[in-house]
Amino acid sequence: MRILVTGGAGFIGSHIVDAYVRAGHKVVVIDDLSAGSRNNLNPRAVFYKADVRDRTSMKKIFSRERPEIVSHHAALIDVVRSVANPIPTLETNVLGTATILSAFQRFGKGQKKFIFASSAAIYGNPKKLPVRENAELSPISVYGLSKALAEKIVRFYADAFGMRYVIFRYSNAYGPRQKSGAVSIFADLMRRGKTPIIFGDGTKSRDYIYVDDIVRANLLALRKGNGEILNLGWGKTVSDKTMYATLAGALGFRKPPAFKPYRKGEIYSMALSANKAKKIIGWQPKVKFHEGIRKTLSSLSGFPNKP
Repeated sequence: MRILVTGGAGFIGSHIVDAYVRAGHKVVVIDDLSAGSRNNLNPRAVFYKADVRDRTSMKKIFSRERPEIVSHHAALIDVVRSVANPIPTLETNVLGTATILSAFQRFGKGQKKFIFASSAAIYGNPKKLPVRENAELSPISVYGLSKALAEKIVRFYADAFGMRYVIFRYSNAYGPRQKSGAVSIFADLMRRGKTPIIFGDGTKSRDYIYVDDIVRANLLALRKGNGEILNLGWGKTVSDKTMYATLAGALGFRKPPAFKPYRKGEIYSMALSANKAKKIIGWQPKVKFHEGIRKTLSSLSGFPNKP
């Protein structure tokens, strides 16, 4: 199949590109490299440096490449920045999604399918954990709002033009090549002998999912699922204190964390039920948190590096 991946030089997107290439697919990557890296690009993929908001560029690329499937991972993902300065996040995540869908609807080939990377952030602070897909959407950040709006646009295009789709709501991803996210930031600081900051009292918790598990879901979605919204997560929480202690133990870091007040827009606790993903596409997570941390740290140059 001919697959176009937006954000294909970024953290999650680049791993998905690698998997698609290994599976024998012809892959096209669009990335503006504002967060992604050329070092992440698969040499067997066709690459276009372009902004997903640029309608002229998207029309040219889509008319030339004629993809059968689009995996849309290009996004601005910083929750705190989205609250402080909403416009860039809304433009990229909402308008950018509409621009990609419009180009795909017009120039895509065959029985078109759109795979969209959404987020647990759309749920806000849920009343009950783990969260199911039919829970109320109550985002508390502009980032979460942008993903909720983008989901609606995906579903509109599907209804209006008969486009197949799968929407994945990711819990907190981590793994090699990640630049943002607590795991990568904390690991980098600890390896340099600096003390990471926990915002809050350390009880804030997340459902951490290793990037390889996300990649497997995106492979399955090529042939399974249509008109589906699926959570991807373990359904279990890991507190900030536990995450810190796990990293510190693996790196031999002995300093306690620094603490600062909670930041606006951050969810207190999150865990996603993935029972529907298991039923619809046969997916469930495999890499447990401690194993994922080991894999992540092993990918870093110079590991182990004990301050």
